[in-house]
Amino acid sequence: MLIALAVACLVGLIVDDRTLLGAPVWLKPFKFAVSFGVYSLTLAWLLTLLSRASTLAKRLGDVIAFMSMVGVGLITVQAARGRQSHFNVSTPGDAAIFGLMGSLVTALWVITIVITGLVLLQRFGDRPTTSALRFGLVLCVMGMAEAYFMVGTTSNAGGISGAHSVGVPDGGPGLPIVGWSTTGGDLRVAHFVGLHALQAVPLLLVGMRALSKRLPVLGDEGVRLGLVRVAGAGFGGMIVLLTWQALKGEPLIYPDSTTMAAFTALVATIAVAASAVIVSGTRRVRTRPSLNLLT
Repeated sequence: MLIALAVACLVGLIVDDRTLLGAPVWLKPFKFAVSFGVYSLTLAWLLTLLSRASTLAKRLGDVIAFMSMVGVGLITVQAARGRQSHFNVSTPGDAAIFGLMGSLVTALWVITIVITGLVLLQRFGDRPTTSALRFGLVLCVMGMAEAYFMVGTTSNAGGISGAHSVGVPDGGPGLPIVGWSTTGGDLRVAHFVGLHALQAVPLLLVGMRALSKRLPVLGDEGVRLGLVRVAGAGFGGMIVLLTWQALKGEPLIYPDSTTMAAFTALVATIAVAASAVIVSGTRRVRTRPSLNLLT
């Protein structure tokens, strides 16, 4: 269903030239259909791995699919009407739609927390795989929670309650496609990073396994585990840093000296930690042949 909505929105982008807040009216529902589709597919796959509470997991999967479809459907309806979907309380109908969307998002967040709890109680194959799935879900929960800043700390007049941007009105100059503000802070950046860490961290592990034949050090389970943990901690630090930057009213692409110093420190810490993991793993890999000969 989400795929069908994405296709319908793509057609709308082609044939409908209306705009809302400086962007094509069908761009937001298209992005949400794709994003929720990826989120739902990822969780559906993850739920198939759960051996505990399998009945509960199946029911949670059905609920996630239904609520995702309804949420994106409401955004699509508002797009068709040429109305702002998020933060719009200008009429009783708009307020009801926004309130229902908020309830659905909160329910999805709670369900994701429940799934995270189930994953934390189970091991999946080797330790790197378990760690990657756990980190991905915890970071996703963080990213979803970050969205509450958009409602809780920002408020505009004129029937609009809340905003994506900080320090400037929504709908101003922004980056292509994503629309993140280039003149003020934008809370969607950290939200995006957290949500899609659910895919990024496990995919990082998949990449390491694919490269292990060319880079033997990546064939070491301890190295993969260490790098997954470094990546997970790095994503967590990035979510905090990007949220802080946005709340300062600072554009992503125009950081001040304080933000740059914090970003440099974070990247340096990640690089040092990853290097330490690789160096330690290289030593283990090199000493294994000699140990095998002695035994």
